[in-house]
Amino acid sequence: MIALAGISRTFKVGDQEVHALREVDLQIEPGEYVAVMGPSGSGKSTLMHLLGLLDHPSSGSYTLDEREVGSLDEGERARLRREKIGFVFQFFHLVPRMTAAQNIGLPLILAGIPPAERPSRIEAALEGFGIADRAGHRPDQLSGGQRQRVAIARATILQPSILLADEPTGNLDRATGKEVLDLLESLWRTGLTLLIVTHDPEIGERASRRLRMEDGRIVEDRLSPGRPGGGPTGDGGGGAGGDDAR
Repeated sequence: MIALAGISRTFKVGDQEVHALREVDLQIEPGEYVAVMGPSGSGKSTLMHLLGLLDHPSSGSYTLDEREVGSLDEGERARLRREKIGFVFQFFHLVPRMTAAQNIGLPLILAGIPPAERPSRIEAALEGFGIADRAGHRPDQLSGGQRQRVAIARATILQPSILLADEPTGNLDRATGKEVLDLLESLWRTGLTLLIVTHDPEIGERASRRLRMEDGRIVEDRLSPGRPGGGPTGDGGGGAGGDDAR
């Protein structure tokens, strides 16, 4: 599904160049559950933004579903992102003036879904994520866990094949974070490809595959003990690196 070859990302900071990613090679198969770990500044979020087509590499090749995305214009990138990728962030990024239902329905508007189809899809998402009783509440009227449920519902309402989550439990208490992680894993078990950027070693242990980054490089790529294969049915997802450290 995802293939990176020699991906680098360099930023200009004043007169200096910052190398956020350094010639990263990575393959991710459909249905994998991958935790991307490492210290702050290791390149985790930059990698996530590149995978999500929110940023461009300075060099290298990114192939998504056998399509090289480097040559796509911004309209094509936006369409591909909308069709295939959902995003969940630590700080939710909900629209403050919109209700939970309106936030969830926003991607439907952007995707041009006919107005007559939207209410039933929004209602199903609210029910499915256990927030139907909060449909008319704005984000400031919701708990952190409820806001993240709204954000996940919004990220998946167009049924993407890939879900990218950047520290999705980082702004939640441990009990609520576990509930959110359970929810994300339930989506993964339906066949969704799930990538989570995290500092939390417990999340790393739960994922089927763990990548560790340092100084813009993937320095370790392992399958988790007891969860072979990386796929939701344990059928050999694998990907670059297998269960050998890189």
